[in-house]
Amino acid sequence: MEKSVYRDENLALLRLLKQCRVEAGLTQAQFAEVLQRPQSFASDIERGLRRLDLVQLRDICHALNINLVDFVQRFESELERKDG
Repeated sequence: MEKSVYRDENLALLRLLKQCRVEAGLTQAQFAEVLQRPQSFASDIERGLRRLDLVQLRDICHALNINLVDFVQRFESELERKDG
């Protein structure tokens, strides 16, 4: 089985995270500041260098003013659109 970091689904996740950050009107630096992390943390997430667990994803969604469930639904919609 191929590692998840190389799967199309992971690339879709990274694109959606960045899209949500941009929609929230935040730069990477502002986003990182909300999370009380260095800017490099935000960059590493968007470039796929940092793996996220569910708790971190929930914190990120909170920082982006999006509900975790809504985020997952958007993610699933993106995957269905790509597959369909």
